[in-house]
Amino acid sequence: MNYSLYRLAIVIVWALWLGQFSFAQESSDDWKDVDSAVIEQMKQQGIVGVAVGIIFDSKVVYTKGYGFSNAENQNPVTSASVFNWASNSKPVIAVAAMQLVQMGKLNLDAPISKYLPELPDQFSEITARQLLCHQSGIPHYSNGKIVSSDRTMSAQQELDPVNSIHRFALSPLIFEPGSKTDYSSYAYVLLSAVVQCAGKSKLDEQLSERIGQPLDLRSFQMDVAFQAQKDWVTSYKISNGAPKPVKDYAHFWKHGAGGYKSDVRDFAKFACALSSKQLINEQTTTAMWTNQNTVDGVKSKFGLGVAVQGEGRSLKISHNGSQDETRTRMVIYPNRGHGVVVMCNTQGAEPRRISTAIYSAMNRKLKTVEPER
Repeated sequence: MNYSLYRLAIVIVWALWLGQFSFAQESSDDWKDVDSAVIEQMKQQGIVGVAVGIIFDSKVVYTKGYGFSNAENQNPVTSASVFNWASNSKPVIAVAAMQLVQMGKLNLDAPISKYLPELPDQFSEITARQLLCHQSGIPHYSNGKIVSSDRTMSAQQELDPVNSIHRFALSPLIFEPGSKTDYSSYAYVLLSAVVQCAGKSKLDEQLSERIGQPLDLRSFQMDVAFQAQKDWVTSYKISNGAPKPVKDYAHFWKHGAGGYKSDVRDFAKFACALSSKQLINEQTTTAMWTNQNTVDGVKSKFGLGVAVQGEGRSLKISHNGSQDETRTRMVIYPNRGHGVVVMCNTQGAEPRRISTAIYSAMNRKLKTVEPER
């Protein structure tokens, strides 16, 4: 069968399956265009469940769930449904690191062995800045050789990010630190350990004290082994046009690389706080939102913990997240006071298409918000 016709057949089957159920929570007239845009994207992409949050005028003004957190039981996604953040955990640990910089407890350009003196030799001269902007040379999951130490850690032990380093402790660097830019989640596992040691208290306590409590993040948590926790969504892949559950995997050991989860309300609160500089001051925020250069002066798309594009009123700060259980997106325009967060529970989902559709709907309604580019 022609691929395009096959794709069309899958979409039709999917739309019929979705049509059996009430798709979204009761819609507000003020946001019906947004609701319609999200639902249309779900049909086009074959997504089981989505939650979105909208920031406007530097406030969270709308959060909503669509579709199903559990399709078999027809449990709806709500604003209280808990999704993995995946790599959108990285901006969280980046903020925690920049808070320590602001307090004079972390030097971005000092070797991280200052804080972790027992590091393997190949990591010892890497700096926190290089970890933050993906210039450390530590491989990601498949772009280099991942070599663990000879020590096996229990799940309980890996609640400490220092112990998670053993998963990749003997991995050779794929380039000289600072010479290139190449995305690495293992670098952020290491950064999590640096933050814990530089802050001189357990990482979860630091995050709670400096981020969770000030923002009243009530659902924010580590992605520990699943035991039917309240409001956790089930994840899906699409097979032959129908959703099939995906086995849950506990990502907690990744810590700030991809180990956190929450409902969309907390995700939106964090994005709003980042946009409005509630967690770090103006000077520190400017440093975080500055594109980083390699030692040869090559400009990267990354700042410190986020992707950075544009400047002035067009400044765009974003990050994506992808795991088997989730696809997420955060995009904020801090100098315009607006942004969108998206959480999906379906493999292959493209949350950027949803955030772009939301911006288009908002622009039609408000005439003052440019669509995401």
